[in-house]
Amino acid sequence: MIGRLNHVAIVVPDLEAGAALYRDTLGATVSPPQGLPEHGVTVVFVELPNTKIELLEVLGEDSAIASFLERNPNGGIHHICYEVDDILKARDKLIEKGARVLGSGEPKIGAHGKPVLFLHPKDFVGTLVELEQV
Repeated sequence: MIGRLNHVAIVVPDLEAGAALYRDTLGATVSPPQGLPEHGVTVVFVELPNTKIELLEVLGEDSAIASFLERNPNGGIHHICYEVDDILKARDKLIEKGARVLGSGEPKIGAHGKPVLFLHPKDFVGTLVELEQV
């Protein structure tokens, strides 16, 4: 069902400082910041040869990651994202097997302009999992 690892997401308290660390210290290519108000985050993507790192910063009062940053003021790994060919088929199969989809269960458009869903971390060994249709 799942395909490639699309990205590992890291919440950061300061997006510019996080981007500078990857760009200036590690020599990676970093995308420009992209605000996603519907998700309550601003993101940049660190391009790697085999995957991406997504750096997330709180955007707005209703940010989905604000409580994570309160518990982890220095930031940290937030979720991993796997690619799927058909997100609705993957969702239905996962629900059938007892997995919980967060939110309404309907895909939203993510930072890459593609449908995404999040799966409950208690169903995946303590890891928040994002699925992205490719």
